[in-house]
Amino acid sequence: MGVTRSDLFTEVQNDLAKTAKALAHPARIAIIQYLLKTNACINGDLVQELGLAQATISQHLRELKAIGIIQGSIEGTSINYCINAERWEEIKAEFNDLFNQFSPTNKCC
Repeated sequence: MGVTRSDLFTEVQNDLAKTAKALAHPARIAIIQYLLKTNACINGDLVQELGLAQATISQHLRELKAIGIIQGSIEGTSINYCINAERWEEIKAEFNDLFNQFSPTNKCC
């Protein structure tokens, strides 16, 4: 299989695809929902909340941090995570722009 030709697509299209890929796991959605619900920085709560191993949660947190949807700060020996508000708004705007392109008046299929 060939290399993905991301250069053929706009920056927004590439960003949406990366974001969608990172969100394409139910554990990551659960992590985001928990962070949104608590509206606070969290660290060890996710193991009890989700019932997953710490190593598994750490991997999912890395994926979410890589796209910038969460951010972490080190306090002593633990890392606290929270939603990155600025990035959250960017992602929300990109997906809203995509979804708002649909016109229900189109008659197809």
